[in-house]
Amino acid sequence: MRVADLNGLRIHWREDGDPRGRPVVFANSLGTDLRLWDKVIPRMPAGLRLIRYDKRGHGLSDCPPGPYSMGQLVTDAERLLDHLEVRDCVFVGLSIGGMIAQGLAVKRMDQLRAVVLSNTAARIGTAEMWAERVETARTRGIEAMADGVLERWFTAAFRETGEFAAWRNMLIRQPAEGYAGCCAAIAGTDFYTPTSGLRLPVLGIAGSDDGSTPADLVRETVELIPGAEFRLIRRAGHLPCVEQPEAYAEALTEFLVSIGHV
Repeated sequence: MRVADLNGLRIHWREDGDPRGRPVVFANSLGTDLRLWDKVIPRMPAGLRLIRYDKRGHGLSDCPPGPYSMGQLVTDAERLLDHLEVRDCVFVGLSIGGMIAQGLAVKRMDQLRAVVLSNTAARIGTAEMWAERVETARTRGIEAMADGVLERWFTAAFRETGEFAAWRNMLIRQPAEGYAGCCAAIAGTDFYTPTSGLRLPVLGIAGSDDGSTPADLVRETVELIPGAEFRLIRRAGHLPCVEQPEAYAEALTEFLVSIGHV
């Protein structure tokens, strides 16, 4: 296990692949930890430096009292990349991770050469919806809303597999304070204007059956950026890297090849 001390905030991170290779950084979704990428990492091309981390309040990273702001989450990512001496990476962000990617691309173009906006948007949901989730997480726990969340995450077919139980456990075992803190960060984020000013290679990925960030919402955000590509993954919900890892890795690899990162 590797832990980076970022001004007193301890962030758990992992590195696979070639430590001297071109970096690809993965940021996971609300309610998951860095194991989200377990099926994708082995399918990536050889020679890359593959970095993933648990954002604050999730996995094995510290869980400071919330609420959090998106600015804090972006700064956490920025400091981690500085700590790891990462420059010119491709940053792959899913859901809230994709919001972090947008904020980081605006703030630190020296760290990023391209971004992948997966199952995300410039603005997700409403302030009222997120306030309700914060209240539920803090008063009744994540398990009280888990079934509804998981229906939006996964297709009906995947929810019938034995693997599904492990993903449910991952969700409900995240710290409630961390989950609530990140909900508050999403509630306060509207990146439509800053994201529309981005000028770098972008790949958008959506799942055909995503109940959290529907494909049209993802496409709307991706189309804010001139020249951005869009890829729809069939038979996948909010976490296509879990349900369709081969298709997901293929989309990433084709993008990396197209921008000369492989």
